[in-house]
Amino acid sequence: MLSDVRLQAEPLDEALALGVCSASGHGAALVFAGRVRDINEGRSVLAVSYDMHGSLCRRVFEEICGEAHERWGGLRLVLWHRWGRLAVGEASVVAAASSRHRDHAFDATRYLVEHMKRRAPIWKQEHYVDGDDTWTRGHSLRPSEGA
Repeated sequence: MLSDVRLQAEPLDEALALGVCSASGHGAALVFAGRVRDINEGRSVLAVSYDMHGSLCRRVFEEICGEAHERWGGLRLVLWHRWGRLAVGEASVVAAASSRHRDHAFDATRYLVEHMKRRAPIWKQEHYVDGDDTWTRGHSLRPSEGA
């Protein structure tokens, strides 16, 4: 079982994440990057700030990775998140997985992202072009992920 969990202020490197989770016996390796978009609910976004409870967040990330290992086995996983102020286009989260076959890598990557968004103590503040700063609502699991 290999999982790499990181919380950092520095930019996330998607190619590095893919390399960290890859293994010679794995035929599938993929990476997901969640990026700051320039519009939210019809409003122009300038930037986004993320704040988090570091030690608790790391523990939740490790739990989520452990659950993915139990569910699919034989995985290598990456789950990284940035904190601080991010400009439009910057990656806020990177999740990557490798496995012997593609189905497990796809399923595990989605599991990491969906559960991280629901369970991790991470707070997001949108900074709009009009000068308004708004804390956004949390996210629930997609129906296909279950509770």
